[in-house]
Amino acid sequence: MGFNDREKWEYAVTTAQAVDYDGFMKNWFSSIALVWATAGVCAEPPVQNSNLNAVLFYQLLLGELNVRAGEPGSGFAIILDAARKTKDEALFQRATELALQSRSGEAALQAARNWKASLPESQEANRYILQILLALNRVEEAGQALRASIFSLPLQEQSAAIGSIPRVFSRVQDKNFAAKVVEQALSAAIQNPETAATAWTTIGRMKREAGEIQPAAEAARAGHAANGKAPGPIMLALSLLNVVPSEVQPMITRYMAGDALPDLRLGYARTLIDLNEMQLALVQLNQLSKQNPDFAQGWLFLGLLQTDLSQFAQAELSLQRFIKLAENTKGPDASGGLSEAYLALSQIAQKRGQLAQADQWLARIPPDSDPLKIASRRAALLAQQGRKAEGLNLLEQVRVSNPQAARQKTLAISQWLRDDKQFNAALSTIEEALTKFPADTDLQSELAMICEKLGRFDQMESLLRGIMKAKPNDPHAFNALGYSLADRNTRLDEARQLILKAVQLAPRDPFIQDSLGWLEYRVGNTQEALRILEAAYKARPDAEIAAHLGEVFWILGQQDKAGSIWREGLVLKSDNETLLETLKQFKFTP
Repeated sequence: MGFNDREKWEYAVTTAQAVDYDGFMKNWFSSIALVWATAGVCAEPPVQNSNLNAVLFYQLLLGELNVRAGEPGSGFAIILDAARKTKDEALFQRATELALQSRSGEAALQAARNWKASLPESQEANRYILQILLALNRVEEAGQALRASIFSLPLQEQSAAIGSIPRVFSRVQDKNFAAKVVEQALSAAIQNPETAATAWTTIGRMKREAGEIQPAAEAARAGHAANGKAPGPIMLALSLLNVVPSEVQPMITRYMAGDALPDLRLGYARTLIDLNEMQLALVQLNQLSKQNPDFAQGWLFLGLLQTDLSQFAQAELSLQRFIKLAENTKGPDASGGLSEAYLALSQIAQKRGQLAQADQWLARIPPDSDPLKIASRRAALLAQQGRKAEGLNLLEQVRVSNPQAARQKTLAISQWLRDDKQFNAALSTIEEALTKFPADTDLQSELAMICEKLGRFDQMESLLRGIMKAKPNDPHAFNALGYSLADRNTRLDEARQLILKAVQLAPRDPFIQDSLGWLEYRVGNTQEALRILEAAYKARPDAEIAAHLGEVFWILGQQDKAGSIWREGLVLKSDNETLLETLKQFKFTP
């Protein structure tokens, strides 16, 4: 049952009279903490001398009782009045939060501004004013509050505050206007050598989120010019490298030529990997390991990239160096890194036919690692031993805890079935999953691959064109359909358009370059095909690219080179279907 106002007051007085005030009011913050606890408020206010008298105490208690009775608006007014009288920051904060709780943005703004007027030095008041203005979509006023808030801080604290601005403004719908407001608010900060690099980085991040890529790149360059050692502008430049490489690559190159911070050099290498610049990434990771031999993550990524490039001897050394550095480190990052390292070492051992060693590496994986990854690797080992049914059963037994994990499990099972040429079983698996996730483009892409294997080319094309429409900036569907047309030697003009679109979206992807080279071969441009395929194979040694490159060499009468490339391909993946069919076609015995 709730209280009416008179009952609340009488209850407060009665309760207060039952208390020994000489002891109880020595510390009024402790009193309010007890009241807030009865109201369900979690608070641990600092202890300080009290200026709380009995009347004020009744007032605070009455305010909290109003809140407890489901009337936060009434409680807000009472507690705000007490905050004005005491000039206490905790009470101003409580009043502001009560206004927010009652969904009254204007009242919350009033309380926060009263707070600021009473305690001009309060940074918490500044923070609340800024957040409330943004919640009310009063972005321009928020910019003014932001400027005042930043420059009220000590100089040594301003850069950290400036760096947090993009997160604070992240919910503003009009990104272009938000970027403009922030740039205006930081007009003085970019003139100060102490804050210029951070301010330009923040402006650039806001521009990038607004889709203003060229101005974002200009901000990155300005920040780097202000402080060549500051990490912020380089991080911003790395995030823009895939869209405006000519604008940011020179400053990145200059920075990386020196003694770059390990995390930034690693970030550059990872960006290069995402851009399929594997050899350039390898150079950066080798340099990182030499300059910072105790930086564990550098060895991990170097080992994983070397594994991907089939540099197995070097990969083993790098991964074992990482394991030595990481085994004494606790935390999810170390555990995840160890899992990836052991999985890679198991893969290397499997490729060498050392199946027992591969299983031993898997046994060392931390228990909190992704069970699907471990099961997939174990299933591959069982398949190589001819125990395919056991491998499939292992995948099927993986327990999943959420829809995303269930989807990943379905994809793993389908890919397993497809690799084992159980195409109808794979088809059933994916079709069932699509009834639950009909818009999932990864499942649709897997279904398209199965349809191609079953000769259902019309259905495959329909699926891929649907993915192109849903994800127009994703090159893979364009490449898949273009390659399929080129490989079947049909509609080659259309295949060219599709593959060139994929090249436009991912110009450095060696697999897309392989498709382009194969198309040139199909239309009779053999020398151009050779040039493209050689570059693709150098960038990414792969069994399928080896099959295509070897065929071009063979047709050009260079059978020795063809044989050499095909043998390398067999080392990379001895069961690659395209490579095996090519060897059969040309009656080549390795």
